[in-house]
Amino acid sequence: MKSSGTRSTSSGQPSTTATGGRAVGVKSAKPAAVQAPLTAVKVVRVDLPEGYRPSRSEEYMNPFHLEYFRQKLINWRAELVEESKQTIDNLREEVRDVGDEAERATRETENSLELRTRDRYRKLINKIEKAIKRVDEGEYGYCEETGEEIGLERLEARPIATLCLDAQERYEHRQKMMGD
Repeated sequence: MKSSGTRSTSSGQPSTTATGGRAVGVKSAKPAAVQAPLTAVKVVRVDLPEGYRPSRSEEYMNPFHLEYFRQKLINWRAELVEESKQTIDNLREEVRDVGDEAERATRETENSLELRTRDRYRKLINKIEKAIKRVDEGEYGYCEETGEEIGLERLEARPIATLCLDAQERYEHRQKMMGD
């Protein structure tokens, strides 16, 4: 779904992006907190036909695409929340009094692994919630860096993707250069 594609620039004049009228983050001299917000987008909610899968032959990020990915994200979040609850329950039910030193060390290692997994889930759930928000705002499926389409195949594989493949590769290259 496309927004109006206008945003106030630092001079107060509206600017239209070069992405077919879809608004993207326009860089200006102002800090992000001061920039004018994107024009509100009304996202149309639809009922998906049973077994629906997005197709390249359809308009990119039409209401069916948005609802498909919204449901996919919501279901993924629910699975992660349930797994996190099970982790907490497992940790609570575990007997703390273990006489054997080796068994206690094993349990502590297992608990540490469970807690790290739970922390990863928490971070992933946060990313999923941000993706759902982008769906609801009509900004889902477009690269945060370039404004280009991320692509159905990439979103199907990684529904929380915020960068198109080229932008992701540039990001990873920069990260590698900083780490070396």
